[in-house]
Amino acid sequence: MNKDPGSTHETAEAVAVIRHDIRHLSPIEFARLGLSQIAYVRPVLVEGSPAFAIHGADGQPLAVAPSHETAIAAIVEHEMMPISIQ
Repeated sequence: MNKDPGSTHETAEAVAVIRHDIRHLSPIEFARLGLSQIAYVRPVLVEGSPAFAIHGADGQPLAVAPSHETAIAAIVEHEMMPISIQ
């Protein structure tokens, strides 16, 4: 295995670990995971109409979008990683 910190293989392993472990994080651990790097989307009602709220890893509301796709695109555009939570 290549131990170069920038290697694709090592990065893929790190992502696999994050994907596996993220479901078992406490709310505090999740908030510390990447406050400025991770965001999630939740369906909400805005003045009675469906919308999608974008939240930072710490739960802080960041924005509202008219569709899930638009919310994900906004997260990616701001160089953040969208995380799906259930």
